Amino acid sequence: MDTTELQKKTIGLVLSGGGVRGMGHIGMLKALKEHGIEPSVVSGSSAGALVGALYASGRTTEDMLAFFKETPLFKYSFLTINKPGLVDTERYYDIFREYIPFENFEALSKKLFVVATNLQKGTEEVFSEGELIMPLLASAALPPVFSPVEMNNTLYADGGIMNNFPTDPLKGKVDFVIGSNVTMIRELRKNEIKSSYQLASRTTSLMVYAVNREKIKSCDLILEPRDLEDIGALDKKGIEKAYNAGYDNASRVLEKLFVTS
Repeated sequence: MDTTELQKKTIGLVLSGGGVRGMGHIGMLKALKEHGIEPSVVSGSSAGALVGALYASGRTTEDMLAFFKETPLFKYSFLTINKPGLVDTERYYDIFREYIPFENFEALSKKLFVVATNLQKGTEEVFSEGELIMPLLASAALPPVFSPVEMNNTLYADGGIMNNFPTDPLKGKVDFVIGSNVTMIRELRKNEIKSSYQLASRTTSLMVYAVNREKIKSCDLILEPRDLEDIGALDKKGIEKAYNAGYDNASRVLEKLFVTS
């Protein structure tokens, strides 16, 4: 396949969750643009939903990076004692609206699907129409740090809890699916699992990857930047590293794909 052939297809993009590792998606999008590849339908969970919304609203990769760098993860005035969680997620509403100035999904330039977890029913829910910002806040509300988001008298939290790699919304809607997964596993040395945090991080990654393995295999093209496991979900110092890893990996894969096709 060459780029011209791929450009004739309807392309869907799946963006996994992964916290700060999700900045790898932004690097991947830069590489896609450089190869003239532009997905028209996006499905994302957690950090992937945020990147997807920024992309679907027409933001450049530079704008996307600025959003994540400038948005405070912890702000004293956002702390809450009246809700479960340390930070009141809904306090980020105005910040999100500044970068994504659209009231509903229908105003976006690309079709967007956002996954959030219904905490009360214990199910995943996909949002693709109507009010935009609240589902985005819900999809990224990682417990126990961020409080659940209330919509229609129901509490919602991070989409990655139930579905960290949402391929299902794209079925039957596109000709070609590109998956960007920033929550993968690599073999670790024994001394890399020596603290409670490292143990928790490793086991969480294993569980998420096991659940999503078959979905990942269903993509026509999968992009998985390596060496992201040492970046904490909320470690803003890892933004540039994750971004560069996503760009470098996608560039290598795309160059090899189109040169050898």
